[in-house]
Amino acid sequence: MLSAFLKLLRARDAIAAVEFAFIAPVMILMFFGSVELTMAVDCNTRVASVSSTAADLVAQETTVSPTDMSNVFAALNAIIYPYPTNTAQIVISSIVDAGNSTAKVAWSDAQNGTPRTVNSVVTVPTGLIVSGSGSSVILAEITYSYASPTTQVLAGTISMKSSFYSRPRRSLTVTHTY
Repeated sequence: MLSAFLKLLRARDAIAAVEFAFIAPVMILMFFGSVELTMAVDCNTRVASVSSTAADLVAQETTVSPTDMSNVFAALNAIIYPYPTNTAQIVISSIVDAGNSTAKVAWSDAQNGTPRTVNSVVTVPTGLIVSGSGSSVILAEITYSYASPTTQVLAGTISMKSSFYSRPRRSLTVTHTY
């Protein structure tokens, strides 16, 4: 390797410089492209982790308060770090069985977004809530707008989304005090 480098330095004809001029931009582009792809995949993994962690944290409780939800959102922001958290729209909702194979929102809380409307009907995957059981699930949804200098120039902002359902562990439902 060292001998090849020394040979390149000794070359007096411009062939080496021309080859380098052709190859260097491609290599630099490949390097920055791989770095950008790695960062985007890492951010997408963090978005998925936030949704599952949010649902899991709330599902461990029987009752949550505004302070509890504030602490949950702070923990979720720590997962997203080092990416900016101001573009992360996180919505955590309790979806309850309303009978007749219908699921409705019991309560919802959000960060940087709008919570779901209480008593609005939600479509839940089959078998997650058994009709007539009085059970519920916690639904955590995140929408993240990923932007880096490279994606802003080439593709604009990339929207990443993830949602996760979790059943309450210590009761049939998780209630929210206000």
